[in-house]
Order: sequence, then C-alpha cells, then structure tokens
Amino acid sequence: MQRRHQGCACTPLGSENSRMTRRSNRQKFLIRRGLLYSLGLAWVILLLGGVGFWWLDPHVKTLSDGLWLAFTTAATVGYGDLVPSTHASRAFSVLVVLLGLAVLSMVTASLAAIFVEREVDEEERQIERDLMREIRALRAEVQALSAQVAQQSADDVPGYMKPSLPV
Repeated sequence: MQRRHQGCACTPLGSENSRMTRRSNRQKFLIRRGLLYSLGLAWVILLLGGVGFWWLDPHVKTLSDGLWLAFTTAATVGYGDLVPSTHASRAFSVLVVLLGLAVLSMVTASLAAIFVEREVDEEERQIERDLMREIRALRAEVQALSAQVAQQSADDVPGYMKPSLPV
C-alpha cells in the first residue's frame, strides 16, 4: 500500500509500526522457544548420562545416583561423593562434561537473552518514537517549503494558477 506525498512514494506509518511489532513478537517467541529447547536438551543429556553411568559403573547402585553423577559431572561441580570408577565410565564422563557444558551454556544464554530483551524493546520503542517525531517535523517543513515555492511561482509567472496542496 503506497501513498503519494508531495511527489515521493511513502509507506504509511502504521504499516511500519505493525511490521516492527510482528518482528518483535517473532523474536520473543524464538527466544522463549530457544530456552525451552535448551532446557529439554539439558534434561535429555542428564537423563541419558544418568542411565549411562548407572549402566557403566558398578559403584552407581541406583538410577538416582546415576542422575546425580551425571548432573555433577555435566555442571563440572564434582562433589566427590560419587566418582566414575571404571575406564568406560570415565570416558563416558568426558562426553557428559563436553555435552553438559555446551547445553548448560545454551540455557544460561537463553535466560540472559530473555532479560536483555526487555531493555532492548524499550530502547527500540524510544528510537521509533524519536524517528516518528522527526518524520512529522520533516513533513511539516516540506509542506511549508512547497507552499513557499508555490507562492513565489504564482508571484513570478503572470497567469499562473496556484495548485491546491493536499493536507
């Protein structure tokens, strides 16, 4: 939808606002969906890690002990109450650490993005308000200049009919 304004093609201001709102809503959705995916992936890795430790290590007697070992390994906390005791469980712990660090970093980054998103949205709204104010001022200036040019043209050319300006 184009609107002619003083010889230039301008888009209506409302369409720009709705486009920015849709973009902002889409970003919020993706950020929140990213957090859910990250949390889901973290749970899957911890669950598989717990089952893996329970299956590989003879000192891990219960699934809950395996889950605890997977969590402390993935988070690189390592309390020492449970430790991998076989070569296979130690090799598996390396995998759990690498995957755990990556996924827990993604969860942390997704949470940080949600908090930062609020501040960015407010800044974007302020910038948009400032731009809209500037556009209104420029349009008023263009109208005044057009009226001035039309008046000078009418004064300079005999028989010239002054065009009516749209408001």
